[in-house]
Amino acid sequence: MPSVTKPLFSIIIPTWNNLPFLELCVNSILKNSTFQHQIIVHINEGNDGTLEWLEKNKIEFTHSKQNIGICLACNEAAALAKTDYILYLNDDMYVCPEWDKKLYDAILEYGKDDFYFSGTMIERVETDWKCTSSGHDYGSLPENFREDELLKDLPKLKIPDWNGASFPPSIMHRRTWNLIGGFSIEFSPGMYSDPDISRKLWEVGVRNFRGIGDSLVYHFMSKSVGRIKKNDGRKQFMNKWVMSSKTFYKYYLRLSPDADNVYEGLLKEPELTFGLRFNLWLDNIKSKF
Repeated sequence: MPSVTKPLFSIIIPTWNNLPFLELCVNSILKNSTFQHQIIVHINEGNDGTLEWLEKNKIEFTHSKQNIGICLACNEAAALAKTDYILYLNDDMYVCPEWDKKLYDAILEYGKDDFYFSGTMIERVETDWKCTSSGHDYGSLPENFREDELLKDLPKLKIPDWNGASFPPSIMHRRTWNLIGGFSIEFSPGMYSDPDISRKLWEVGVRNFRGIGDSLVYHFMSKSVGRIKKNDGRKQFMNKWVMSSKTFYKYYLRLSPDADNVYEGLLKEPELTFGLRFNLWLDNIKSKF
């Protein structure tokens, strides 16, 4: 691996009056990363001391007086990116040791810049999705976080690499970010912006959507989305792409709760099976209403 002496990733973190989680998130980056990174926070509102804390700790940030949502927040933060790689991270995530090394190893292995990679979330609750390491509860809040226990258990929390990278922590080359224009602001405040950005990447020819099973982050699931008025992202995605996000995930990214989703390398155009044709026909009808 080549030596890295300057920031490797530009990590963009949108936050909204969530300082205890943000502190833990940023400190985990500083403590557990193999490489040095540029950290850029977008502060939505920030009346809980977030702005003062970032200034005190000399962390770069952008700021809006009101909550502008994830899409605009990420785009604003990304405008300050100085590295070749832009990584989107939620403020309620704790990054585990070597999380960044595992992502960078995969980037070096691929050797091109047309990719979209995700780390793997350790989820507190059990889910059907094989793209997470789920059902491992190490605390729901910074004050009851069992960090030592999590770190001790890390070897058994790894999963195989998986198809369909689409969720944070997610990383792409800055050239690709600029090519697709970052997040689509029509999805503000952010519901279904994850499948939309993956669909835009598919449109420009990206076919390497790889989830890295040993690049681990603990996800507190603080549910900031419960405080906002949500956009109808499901309908917006359907109208924009004339297909549902479920169809896109299952048939294009090969990512669904009813499959093992083990990484297969570069994805190909989906075979027009009866199932895909039927779903596209149904999606087309739904998009008109």
